[in-house]
Amino acid sequence: MSWMRSRIKSGYQRGDKRLAAFLAALAFFLSTIEYMLPKPLPFLRLGLSNLPILFAVDLLPLNLYLLLAIVKVLGMSLLSGSLFSYIALFSLGGTLASALVMRLLRGLFGPKLLSYLGLCVAGALSSNLAQLVLARFLVFGKSAKYMAPLFLGLALASGLALGIFAQLFAARSQWLARLADTGAEKGASHDQA
Repeated sequence: MSWMRSRIKSGYQRGDKRLAAFLAALAFFLSTIEYMLPKPLPFLRLGLSNLPILFAVDLLPLNLYLLLAIVKVLGMSLLSGSLFSYIALFSLGGTLASALVMRLLRGLFGPKLLSYLGLCVAGALSSNLAQLVLARFLVFGKSAKYMAPLFLGLALASGLALGIFAQLFAARSQWLARLADTGAEKGASHDQA
């Protein structure tokens, strides 16, 4: 956790920009895959394009992390043709709420106390809660409360599914382990300076 604080204080490194660009491209790719998958309900998405944001919580400084979240929403909105609709606003609200909650929880508890599974569930629930609030005030009014149980239940299910995948991937990924080690080394060198 100390390496994360020092990276946030020191701004971003050259490698951080490249990593952010790679994660944004991965989010675009996963958005495309997700857009092509059949949906049992029009608003139901698994959230594959959130995986880069989930892993970036430990890898990027806050400014690039938030930029990645915004770029992900813009990319998804362009792919789906919803850039200038309320859907893009809902997506932005949900994505930012999720990203901020995951970053806050990771900062408070660290990776030893809160796994990617826990982060993913918290992110999915906060995203859907933010979207319910937006739905309440912008579209549906008081009747939005009737959507809440289904919407939050779906968030829990998708958060668990994606979180289990993320946890298994993180446990086996040499690429992710190298990135985390590099970040820890950078933090240690900043702490000594």
